[in-house]
Amino acid sequence: MISGLQLAILAGGLVGLGLTLLLARLLPAEPDLADALARIAATRSRSTATPQIARTTKERLGLWGLRVLPPGIWVRTPTRELALLRISTAQFYGEKLTFAGLGLVIPPGLITLFNTLGLSIPLQIPALASLVLAAVMFFIPNYNALDDAKKARLEFARALGAYIDLVALERNNGIGVRQAMEAAAEVGDSWVFTRLSEELTRSRWSGLPPWDALHTLAAELGLPDLDDFADIMRLGGEEGAGVYATLRARSVAMRASMLNDEIAQANAVGERMTIPGSLLGVIFMALLVAPSLLRMFTAS
Repeated sequence: MISGLQLAILAGGLVGLGLTLLLARLLPAEPDLADALARIAATRSRSTATPQIARTTKERLGLWGLRVLPPGIWVRTPTRELALLRISTAQFYGEKLTFAGLGLVIPPGLITLFNTLGLSIPLQIPALASLVLAAVMFFIPNYNALDDAKKARLEFARALGAYIDLVALERNNGIGVRQAMEAAAEVGDSWVFTRLSEELTRSRWSGLPPWDALHTLAAELGLPDLDDFADIMRLGGEEGAGVYATLRARSVAMRASMLNDEIAQANAVGERMTIPGSLLGVIFMALLVAPSLLRMFTAS
């Protein structure tokens, strides 16, 4: 049997536990700064489980290659491009090794298929073809990174023009430099605005001026337009200069430059399109003249 004293002690313990949990819930918790910054700097959303598994496999393969293979085998690593695309070096090296492995496997597989069809091919040919194809495919990730980074820089420049206009409007409304930059970065939902917002938030936590953070980002990713924008905001923040007109002029100049580049590309494509038409005209004229020439040579 449980005595009254034991019931009182048990009831008091339960009441004390309940009050402790309630107070712990109501008291403000101190956030983990490292965890908060890690969440802010999260790269891309994980849409499915399969790409994450493949990415982890490539990273493990790349880490193995870094430990085992000599450093000179990688030739050149596009560091800026990888930072812009947010691809880790280990993942990039793992992709290079994956492509090289495919290059080694494809020729023997084709030779095996040809041999089953009755075609006898010497073994020296697939061995040489494997080495050549592996060497060629080893540099395919470099080309992909350069091409993707070029497209990303173009997209960044287009979004940066809109961002500069937003910052100019915020500054015209009398908002401070940092507040204008952060408020403008929160308007868009593209990866460019997200990246700018992350850098500005990180600079706030670290105590750096926002223009210094953008200078570092521009140097890291190779973005001269962002570097010019950071210089303009430095004038507004340190010297108190009015930057509305300067920002508007900068965004107009960026759009004009991009428009001129697109016009030049369109003209180049148009010139290339005239080549097939010219060849068709030459072939048509050859078909018209050919019968007469044949009769002339036959008669003579």
